[in-house]
Amino acid sequence: MHRPRKEMIAETRAKLIAAARHAFGTVGYAESSMDDFTASAGLTRGALYHHFGDKKGLLQAVIAEIDGEMAVRVNEVASKAPTRWQHFVDECTTYIEMALEPEIQRIMFRDGPAVLGDPAQWPNASACIASMTNHLTKLQDDGVVVPELDPETTALLINGASSQAAQRIANSGDPEATSKKAIAAFKQLLEGLRRKT
Repeated sequence: MHRPRKEMIAETRAKLIAAARHAFGTVGYAESSMDDFTASAGLTRGALYHHFGDKKGLLQAVIAEIDGEMAVRVNEVASKAPTRWQHFVDECTTYIEMALEPEIQRIMFRDGPAVLGDPAQWPNASACIASMTNHLTKLQDDGVVVPELDPETTALLINGASSQAAQRIANSGDPEATSKKAIAAFKQLLEGLRRKT
């Protein structure tokens, strides 16, 4: 029976992304070969070029997939928080703590920035900033965060700090120790946003 073209395209993309993700996560972007992922996916180099343009385009697709998975995990952790403030803190710190995971560390916080540039300019960054801005606005409305701060500007600064913290962990000789220091400093920065009672 003949399968729909749309289904075949989705399957081809998924195979290439899975093969590239494995290679990028184990040997890194620079050491990965397009021939290796096309062979392991059972596809041709032409399929890779057709769907992603080049190796860099494939990295962007892998990052988008991992980023989506990270967002789900962050939301799962944060949804258990007893207050809106703790939800916000947990979202931010869970993201940073993921820099301890080898695949995320290598793809999202080492190779991604090295190949694609500043994560603040990645396509997913605007959704993250919008979500953070929304949280901060609600926290201001609740009287938890000081009213003098512009939520969007604050969200941009927090996003930058969390991204830098995660990259610092990922590139550290001792990621565990660096993570503890980064999380402690980050939580202290967030505390500065709170209205004093």
